[in-house]
Amino acid sequence: MKPVEIYTKSYCPYCKRAKELLRIKGVSFVEYDVTDDPRKEQEMRGRSGRETVPEIFVDGRLVGGCSDLFDLDEKGELDELLGLSVPPRGSAP
Repeated sequence: MKPVEIYTKSYCPYCKRAKELLRIKGVSFVEYDVTDDPRKEQEMRGRSGRETVPEIFVDGRLVGGCSDLFDLDEKGELDELLGLSVPPRGSAP
């Protein structure tokens, strides 16, 4: 598995959804709660170029926010991005 980092705020429902999807997939992640941490929030903005949460990074690369994470999952691309074992296409589960 590749390292996953997620910047969150404690009251953000999108942050909760994104973290739940990662948990369902069995992915561990480092969470940076920027609710009361202006320095960490500034770091997030510098890394992502965005001001909203969540901001999700996989292997140091910006994936985006919650909707971006779910879009990748719906396209079937998230497992590969996360470095999870993916059965070859066309094979039975």
